[in-house]
Amino acid sequence: QVTLVESGGGLVQAGGSLRLSCAASGRTFRSYVMGWFRQAPGKVSEFVAAIDGSGSRIYYVDFVKGRLTIARENAKNTVYLQMNSLKTEDTAVYYCNAGLTITPMRSGSSWGQGTQVTVSS
Repeated sequence: QVTLVESGGGLVQAGGSLRLSCAASGRTFRSYVMGWFRQAPGKVSEFVAAIDGSGSRIYYVDFVKGRLTIARENAKNTVYLQMNSLKTEDTAVYYCNAGLTITPMRSGSSWGQGTQVTVSS
Protein backbone atom coordinates (compact mmCIF):
# COMPACT_ATOMS: atom_id res chain seq x y z
CA GLN A 1 0.00 0.00 0.00
CA VAL A 2 1.23 3.48 -0.80
CA THR A 3 -0.16 6.89 0.17
CA LEU A 4 -0.78 9.30 -2.70
CA VAL A 5 -1.34 13.05 -2.59
CA GLU A 6 -2.31 14.97 -5.72
CA SER A 7 -1.87 18.67 -6.36
CA GLY A 8 -1.95 21.12 -9.23
CA GLY A 9 -5.60 21.21 -10.20
CA GLY A 10 -7.50 24.42 -10.72
CA LEU A 11 -9.53 26.58 -13.06
CA VAL A 12 -8.17 27.25 -16.53
CA GLN A 13 -9.58 28.55 -19.79
CA ALA A 14 -9.99 26.27 -22.77
CA GLY A 15 -6.69 25.96 -24.61
CA GLY A 16 -4.72 26.45 -21.42
CA SER A 17 -2.40 24.15 -19.50
CA LEU A 18 -2.07 22.61 -16.06
CA ARG A 19 0.40 20.22 -14.51
CA LEU A 20 -0.85 17.74 -11.95
CA SER A 21 1.52 16.15 -9.46
CA CYS A 22 1.11 13.04 -7.36
CA ALA A 23 3.52 12.50 -4.49
CA ALA A 24 3.81 8.97 -3.12
CA SER A 25 5.07 7.69 0.19
CA GLY A 26 7.24 4.64 0.66
CA ARG A 27 10.46 3.17 -0.66
CA THR A 28 8.94 0.98 -3.34
CA PHE A 29 7.57 3.72 -5.61
CA ARG A 30 9.64 2.63 -8.60
CA SER A 31 8.07 -0.82 -8.49
CA TYR A 32 4.58 0.55 -9.17
CA VAL A 33 2.89 1.18 -12.45
CA MET A 34 1.38 4.63 -11.86
CA GLY A 35 -1.64 6.06 -13.54
CA TRP A 36 -4.21 8.81 -13.72
CA PHE A 37 -7.96 8.38 -13.88
CA ARG A 38 -10.64 11.01 -14.01
CA GLN A 39 -14.30 11.31 -13.14
CA ALA A 40 -16.52 13.98 -14.63
CA PRO A 41 -19.80 14.98 -13.00
CA GLY A 42 -22.45 12.34 -13.58
CA LYS A 43 -20.03 10.00 -15.36
CA VAL A 44 -18.09 6.90 -14.43
CA SER A 45 -14.39 7.01 -13.72
CA GLU A 46 -12.20 6.57 -16.80
CA PHE A 47 -8.57 5.73 -17.39
CA VAL A 48 -6.40 8.57 -18.72
CA ALA A 49 -2.74 7.53 -18.72
CA ALA A 50 -0.23 5.15 -17.15
CA ILE A 51 3.53 4.78 -16.89
CA ASP A 52 5.58 1.79 -15.84
CA GLY A 53 8.17 1.82 -13.07
CA SER A 54 11.13 2.75 -15.25
CA GLY A 55 9.18 5.24 -17.35
CA SER A 56 9.91 3.30 -20.52
CA ARG A 57 6.34 2.22 -21.27
CA ILE A 58 3.57 4.77 -21.40
CA TYR A 59 -0.09 4.37 -22.24
CA TYR A 60 -2.79 6.91 -23.03
CA VAL A 61 -6.47 6.75 -23.72
CA ASP A 62 -7.06 7.83 -27.31
CA PHE A 63 -8.86 11.08 -26.62
CA VAL A 64 -5.93 12.61 -24.71
CA LYS A 65 -3.09 11.57 -26.99
CA GLY A 66 -1.05 14.55 -28.08
CA ARG A 67 -2.45 16.80 -25.36
CA LEU A 68 -1.57 15.08 -22.08
CA THR A 69 1.83 13.75 -21.06
CA ILE A 70 2.54 11.46 -18.12
CA ALA A 71 5.99 11.36 -16.56
CA ARG A 72 7.62 10.28 -13.33
CA GLU A 73 10.61 11.14 -11.18
CA ASN A 74 11.44 8.09 -9.08
CA ALA A 75 14.01 10.05 -7.06
CA LYS A 76 11.16 12.27 -5.89
CA ASN A 77 8.49 9.58 -5.64
CA THR A 78 6.34 11.71 -7.92
CA VAL A 79 4.29 11.20 -11.05
CA TYR A 80 3.08 14.09 -13.21
CA LEU A 81 0.37 14.73 -15.73
CA GLN A 82 1.10 17.67 -18.02
CA MET A 83 -2.15 18.80 -19.59
CA ASN A 84 -2.04 21.08 -22.64
CA SER A 85 -4.69 22.34 -25.04
CA LEU A 86 -7.32 21.69 -22.42
CA LYS A 87 -10.94 21.35 -23.47
CA THR A 88 -14.11 21.90 -21.48
CA GLU A 89 -14.73 18.16 -21.63
CA ASP A 90 -11.52 17.62 -19.65
CA THR A 91 -13.31 19.03 -16.61
CA ALA A 92 -13.22 16.33 -13.95
CA VAL A 93 -11.69 15.24 -10.69
CA TYR A 94 -8.36 13.64 -11.50
CA TYR A 95 -7.12 10.78 -9.37
CA CYS A 96 -3.68 9.28 -9.06
CA ASN A 97 -3.52 5.49 -8.82
CA ALA A 98 -0.73 3.08 -7.91
CA GLY A 99 -0.38 -0.54 -8.90
CA LEU A 100 -2.72 -0.61 -11.89
CA THR A 101 -2.39 -3.10 -14.70
CA ILE A 102 -2.76 -2.23 -18.37
CA THR A 103 -3.69 -5.58 -19.89
CA PRO A 104 -6.25 -6.14 -18.65
CA MET A 105 -7.01 -2.58 -17.55
CA ARG A 106 -7.47 -2.79 -13.83
CA SER A 107 -6.92 -0.05 -11.26
CA GLY A 108 -4.61 -0.55 -8.32
CA SER A 109 -5.63 -0.43 -4.69
CA SER A 110 -4.01 2.89 -3.79
CA TRP A 111 -5.76 6.13 -4.69
CA GLY A 112 -5.13 9.76 -3.99
CA GLN A 113 -7.81 12.12 -2.76
CA GLY A 114 -8.31 13.66 -6.18
CA THR A 115 -7.74 17.13 -7.57
CA GLN A 116 -10.36 19.17 -9.39
CA VAL A 117 -9.65 20.40 -12.90
CA THR A 118 -12.17 22.84 -14.34
CA VAL A 119 -11.85 24.10 -17.90
CA SER A 120 -13.97 27.10 -18.81
CA SER A 121 -15.03 28.09 -22.32
